[in-house]
Amino acid sequence: MRLCVLGTGYVGLVAGACFSDSGNHVVCVDIDKDKVKKLTAGEIPIFEPGLEDLVTRNIKAKRLEFSTDSAAAIGNAQIVFVAVGTPSGKYGALDLKYVFEAVKTVKEFAKKDLLVVLKSTVPVGTAAKVREILEGSRVNIEVVSNPEFLKEGTAVNDFLRPERVVIGCQTSNARRIMSDLYAPYVRSGNPVYFMDNSSAEMAKYAANAFLAMKISFINELANLSEKVGADIQDVRKALVSDSRIGNKFLYAGCGYGGSCFPKDVQGLIHVGHQFGMPLQMFRSVHEVNEKQKMVIFEKIKKHFRGQLKDKTVAIWGLSFKPMTDDMREAPAVTLINSLLEAKCKIKAYDPVASHEAMKIFENRIQVCSDAYDAIQGADVLAVMTEWNEFRSPDFELLKSKLKASALFDGRNLFNPDSVKAAGLDYYCIGRPDPRMENL
Repeated sequence: MRLCVLGTGYVGLVAGACFSDSGNHVVCVDIDKDKVKKLTAGEIPIFEPGLEDLVTRNIKAKRLEFSTDSAAAIGNAQIVFVAVGTPSGKYGALDLKYVFEAVKTVKEFAKKDLLVVLKSTVPVGTAAKVREILEGSRVNIEVVSNPEFLKEGTAVNDFLRPERVVIGCQTSNARRIMSDLYAPYVRSGNPVYFMDNSSAEMAKYAANAFLAMKISFINELANLSEKVGADIQDVRKALVSDSRIGNKFLYAGCGYGGSCFPKDVQGLIHVGHQFGMPLQMFRSVHEVNEKQKMVIFEKIKKHFRGQLKDKTVAIWGLSFKPMTDDMREAPAVTLINSLLEAKCKIKAYDPVASHEAMKIFENRIQVCSDAYDAIQGADVLAVMTEWNEFRSPDFELLKSKLKASALFDGRNLFNPDSVKAAGLDYYCIGRPDPRMENL
């Protein structure tokens, strides 16, 4: 098939590369000429395992192109994917102007019947608005909703081997075309669910809101466990052994971040508000998470009895999770901002997100090229992302280098006994500690 993907952000780039890898001819369109030039040369603007090889291979095979010429790309396409940004606006509302502009462009340049597929995360009811925009088109343009369920760090594998594909459409023609498009990716039998557009749009929000709810749930329990003298790790073992609950997304920590969970939870809340429903549970999910991002800061503050000025804090991990350089809504960003406000000095290290940190904080923090460089001259260390290279540190070296001999573990990576045996004060999430009883 001949596909056009409007937008070369995270979703558009992964989708375009993966669709081309199964033999489709894909043109990814972006208005940024410099970005298109770099992508054509195989330079990938994001860190995503496997993506660079995929892009390079398919450019070489002439199945994947990058262009600023939307007219030509749309005019030759059977399917146009809209994968442009949907930034959050006031009170969680999504700004859909880029989506609607893209749809208007499709209407202007379509030369033959085609499908316009909404790949961007959009509120329920967007497909209906898109149909209104397309009224009066010279050709027949069908509107399909096809939300993505990619996880940053495993996006390529998630796309090529999806657990499920959700497609919202109205006609048998759209169903047939989309079935053919996704057939190579579901050969092992994983389901393709066809439904109406509104249900497909809601399915995306439902999935992310539920996973976010599980994280806030375990974090709320973890905070209570610290107060009552319980160990959240033991509580979790008993909890996840129940087959009705499952063991994923139930790890206590310093909160969730990224481009999906925060935005989608707030987006769902906004939709509820539009229909006169407060959706109190999801409001609580968001509020718990925002508070959880402050937990490590409060522990550091407690350790120093409120005297934080001129203290140097080393931070390991800046991205919101491992295997990505995405720092959007990352707990580390909240921690750094709070520490800077308290007049602390920051030395930070992340395996892949250093460039993002320098964009965000510029010269306000010191970004180090090595984990152990970051602890030189530091008072304490906070671990905020569970990168593999942080899982077995030299605790004795940390003890000798950290002036205040304290380790703050925002992801519960370490055995408390091992850390304490090295002479370090150890603060984690959801385990009793008498020093934290009044936190």
